[in-house]
Amino acid sequence: MSVSLVERAEGLRAQRTPFVLATVVRAERPTSAKAGDRALVLPDGTIEGFVGGECAESTVRAQGLRLLSTGGSTLLRITPGAPSPDQPAEPAEGLVVVDNPCLSGGTLEIFLESVVPPVLVHVFGSAPIARALERVGAAVGYEVRLTNDPAAPVPPDAAAVVVASHGRDEPGVLASALAAGVPYVALVASSRRGAAVLSGLDAGQRDRIHSPAGLDIGARTPAEVALSVLAELVSIRPRAAQEPPAEQPVAAVATDPVCGMDVAVAPASLQLEYAGTTWYFCGPGCRQAFADDPGRYRAA
Repeated sequence: MSVSLVERAEGLRAQRTPFVLATVVRAERPTSAKAGDRALVLPDGTIEGFVGGECAESTVRAQGLRLLSTGGSTLLRITPGAPSPDQPAEPAEGLVVVDNPCLSGGTLEIFLESVVPPVLVHVFGSAPIARALERVGAAVGYEVRLTNDPAAPVPPDAAAVVVASHGRDEPGVLASALAAGVPYVALVASSRRGAAVLSGLDAGQRDRIHSPAGLDIGARTPAEVALSVLAELVSIRPRAAQEPPAEQPVAAVATDPVCGMDVAVAPASLQLEYAGTTWYFCGPGCRQAFADDPGRYRAA
């Protein structure tokens, strides 16, 4: 990966922007790409770097956006035509095979790895439990941000807001977290004090706040309380993780009317407006063929 692409990837990580790293691991002549070529697939479908021509990029874009909406990684094999008779009916686990009739060169194998930001936990407070949440959260790979400012905005992609200020500015921070739609909102307090703090909220708001925060594991020390809070967050996350965050791309696809390829419905994909419909194409050749005679392909 070139220095500029490395810097770009690090910048995306710092901005908590998800992306897919695509690396060519095998290229058969006469492909224009070679092993070691790399590119980044961004949430809007933009591809930065090089992993092949327009048709190869179209397939990488579609598969990259699919990975961004599901997570994980895969080996993508792009072949220039119909599958050979000896090719297995079902690809091996971890392998996606796409037959791209528009590909001008040989087979490409590209490793696609989704890079998504770590779970973000917004903690209000500076008491021992707040600091323990930072330490324990880091140990499980979470990004925990501590603040003492009750007016600090809740990050739009926060998975959790934990109020651990022990009596200071609790209602306002909790209300801000609820208004932001944060999936997990918790108050570190005893049952009695928590009930008093939440008494000013309506029933619907109270039901969305975990108080006392954390699973009942008999926690006593700040670190144990932090562990119980993060365990409760983990216990609810699998249900929420079935759907990608609102800002994350959904892997919608359209069919190229000329060659029949699946094309990502994304701003960066080649497209053409005709008869009130947006048509998507794998490459400029298919788009030009459609533009020259739309009726032929619309009827196909």
